[in-house]
Formats: sequence, C-alpha cells, structure tokens
Amino acid sequence: MTTGKIVVVLLTLYFLYLAIFTAPDTLLTWRRILQSARQSDYTFMLILSALLIPANWGLEAWKWQVLGQKLERISYLRAFRSVMVGLTLGFITPNRLGDYAGRLLELKSKERLEGIGAVFMGRFCQLVATVLVGSLGLLYFAVLLYWENYPAICLSVFFLLLVLNAAMLLLLFNARAMVALVAAVGPLRRFTKYLAIMGRYTFGEMNRVLVLSLLRYFVFLLQFVLLLILFEVRLNPVEYISGVSTAFFLKSVVPSVSLLSDLGVRELSAMYVFGLLGQERLQVLSASLSLWLLNIVVPSAVGLLFVVRLKLNRRGGGA
Repeated sequence: MTTGKIVVVLLTLYFLYLAIFTAPDTLLTWRRILQSARQSDYTFMLILSALLIPANWGLEAWKWQVLGQKLERISYLRAFRSVMVGLTLGFITPNRLGDYAGRLLELKSKERLEGIGAVFMGRFCQLVATVLVGSLGLLYFAVLLYWENYPAICLSVFFLLLVLNAAMLLLLFNARAMVALVAAVGPLRRFTKYLAIMGRYTFGEMNRVLVLSLLRYFVFLLQFVLLLILFEVRLNPVEYISGVSTAFFLKSVVPSVSLLSDLGVRELSAMYVFGLLGQERLQVLSASLSLWLLNIVVPSAVGLLFVVRLKLNRRGGGA
C-alpha cells in the first residue's frame, strides 16, 4: 500500500480507539451490554437478522446473474457460487478487490477479463442505491439539527446532494460515458477493453439491477435496525431509518483501505450518527459489529467451501 493508504488505516484505527476506549470502565460497560442483549426479550431480533443473510447475498447473486449474462449464460446457482467466492476473497483484500477475482474465476468464457466491467457495474449500482437513500437520511439530520440556525447551509447541502444523485443516475444509465472517460485518460486507456461491456447494458437491464440493489439495501438496513433494537437503541422508525441510511452513506463516501472489509469506517460512521440522536456509542458499536459478523464473516466462512471446491476443480481440470 502507498503511504497515503497506510495513513488512512492508522487514522481510522486511532479514531476508533478514541471513540471506544478513552472512557473509564469501557470493557466492563461493554460486557454488561452484551449480557443484557443475551438475556433480552428481543433476542429473537438476532435470529431474524441472521435469517436475512441468504436474502442479502441471494439478491447480490441475482444481480450478478443479470450482469454476467452479457458474457455467458449463468445459472442462478453458479451466480450464487461466484458471489460467495468473491466475498471470501474480498474479505482479505483492500476495498474488496478480491471480489473481482473471485467472480471472474467462476466464468468459463475466454474473455472473462471483460467481466471486470460487469462486476464494477454491480458495485456502482449498489453505491447508487446507498447514495439515493442515504441522501434522504442526511437531509433529515440537516433539517433536524441545523435548519433553524443555518438554513443557507442546509439548502446548499440539498443542492449538492441533488446534483450528486442526478450525476450518479446519469452515469448508471449511460455507462458509455464512463467508458469514454476512461478512454480519454492516457494511462487508463489500456483498461478500456475490460470495461467496454458496461456500455452494452440496456436501460431495462440497469433498471432491474438498480431495483435489486435497492431491495438488497433495505434488507441490510432492516438487519441493522433489528440489531439496534436488540442492543437497546430506542428510537422511532424515522430515526432508525435516517440514522442507518446516513451511516451507510458516510461509510460509502469515506475512502477506505481496510483489510477487513471496511471494518472501522462503518463503526465510526454509525457511532457518530447515532451519537447525534443521543445514543450510547458502545450499544451502537455492538450492533454494527454484529452486522459485520453476520453479513461478512459468517458468509465468508461459508464461501471458503466454494473456494476449496474451485481449487479442486481447477486442479482436476473441471469447470
């Protein structure tokens, strides 16, 4: 990693340390929070959140099936397997770059490297969903906390978010513009052939992928809300949705090079946002870490089985 990336990682860890361990008796308080959650009447919330794991990654597999069809015919089961392999490899690489390799390895096409553009479109579409919903959450906080004293700043934020959302939607539904932009930059021109597939998706196909991305986003949001309830974060429905969507938005726009799938950035974002609503940081942290364990660690462990199978198939000459 470059020096800049190392600095980002160290700063993230440092701020996370300041946010958690500077208060006295932090570990004792955290232990009480975890014990209270185990004995809570809301323990079933953890079970419900866990039951949504297949829905989360099942929707991602559906997205990949739609996007991958431009290269070769992919069954849903093979798309799901590709996603799991990508998740496992992405878990141990900065910015989940291993996700690209994992999905491409499962393709049979000789032009599999062109699938880089397909993977990128899937990730970009999920980012668009995060920005669309997160912008509404951010506006809620702007009006709630700052409108009375800083209306001009709030209007400026509204305008910037409007421009950001419009720009992202235009790029999503006119991906040829992104390819042309890459081709116009000399050092990046050689990558154009790997991204050319992005310009071949129709409006209908991208609309379908965006809907799937939004559905997956709301599954993820629901999981987080359930875990917040479990750890005794008590808010009204609008505050839950606004808080979670804003935390996801901040996590997505803050540069991250974590080796553990953005661990740290998400937690800092969530603690900051829910702190504005008067919630205890350790309770929010517990919910955020549980979300990470359920949606990243557990599926990544399951994905190891698919990685091993893939290696055995390659060694044996199978597909």
